[in-house]
Amino acid sequence: MPADALLVWSDDLVSYDFGVGHPMAPVRLLLTHDLLADLGVLAWPGLVVAPAPVAPDSELLRVHEAEYVAAVRAAEADGAAPVGFGLGDADTPVFGQVHTASARIVGSTVAAAEAVWTGTARRAVSLAGGMHHAMARRASGFCVYNDVAVAIAWLLDHGAGRVAYVDLDAHHGDGVERAFWDDPRVLTLSVHQHPGSLFPGTGYAQDVGPATARGFAANVALPPGTQDAGWLRAVEAVAEPLVREHAPDVLVTQHGCDCHGADPLAELDVSVDAQRAAALLMADLAEQHAHGRWLATGGGGYEVVGVVPRAWSHLAAVVAGHPLDPGTALPEEWRRRVHDLADVTAPATMTDGRDGRLVPFAAGYNPDDAVDRAIMATRQAVFPWHGLDPVTS
Repeated sequence: MPADALLVWSDDLVSYDFGVGHPMAPVRLLLTHDLLADLGVLAWPGLVVAPAPVAPDSELLRVHEAEYVAAVRAAEADGAAPVGFGLGDADTPVFGQVHTASARIVGSTVAAAEAVWTGTARRAVSLAGGMHHAMARRASGFCVYNDVAVAIAWLLDHGAGRVAYVDLDAHHGDGVERAFWDDPRVLTLSVHQHPGSLFPGTGYAQDVGPATARGFAANVALPPGTQDAGWLRAVEAVAEPLVREHAPDVLVTQHGCDCHGADPLAELDVSVDAQRAAALLMADLAEQHAHGRWLATGGGGYEVVGVVPRAWSHLAAVVAGHPLDPGTALPEEWRRRVHDLADVTAPATMTDGRDGRLVPFAAGYNPDDAVDRAIMATRQAVFPWHGLDPVTS
């Protein structure tokens, strides 16, 4: 009998470590795993925890060029940054296990994809995954290998006819979009801060794909400062109609929590409560339109104590089929560990005190609202290519 859900985890995942002072601190994964354990989530019936293997080159080559993989391997061997591959700058420096640790993240997400596709589990989560900026022959934005794109390519190569990808990171999911830019089997949807104000500077509403796949890239560019209600409205207004119309065999989602108001690298203001609501929406989309098959990943998130562990614990609980009450108290043992490790006071509960309530776009369009205008720009650019009415669909 298949498990309800699979969580892929190995302690070695924290070896993806760019060094002291880098925003992507591996402690965010440790604290998330510890919080899940202390909350009892990892012991829930129906949730299986599986190890994360190191992906072989044959998996990486589904998306990445052989010359690039060889360059990353060489960088791990000699510690030198290769020329022309995006490695070695302040964002994505070379580190001791740059190939092995990056390939393990790919292995984690591919293992999750395989479990969902083969029926080992109905849903799966790869919390270390979500490295959505990496390109075929270039590292970018803290991302060396693009685990999400490799997992989607694995699904296509193993019989999936259509995949829908929804990216909720504050930053545009450019690497995944680029990997499937001309492939109408894959719908890529990214809801992110406006590219005029944030890395990587791509992902405008009019970026809808080439002639061979027009409308299969969708981008919602939100103004800085967007809060819960607008953000959730944007996710629902574009994801629900497009995923329904695409009717994917698998739904793949990226849950970067750097959209939170406390994140130091972005300027959105989305609470953990709204992110929990978005995870519930993705679970519903998978059930309604993707045969229940759902692969979720982590992603960005740089407030590593108060935000990432709570946001991703909510995500894992939703994937497991037992969402945590937002008012759940954080275990005192975990809070003491946070204090000892980071000398900060952790939040007391799993909520930011917001209601995380969705007001659907169907409730009415307000042309005076900047978020609604961003939503409508995307719907007008994309929906007609799918036979959908931008106003009423």
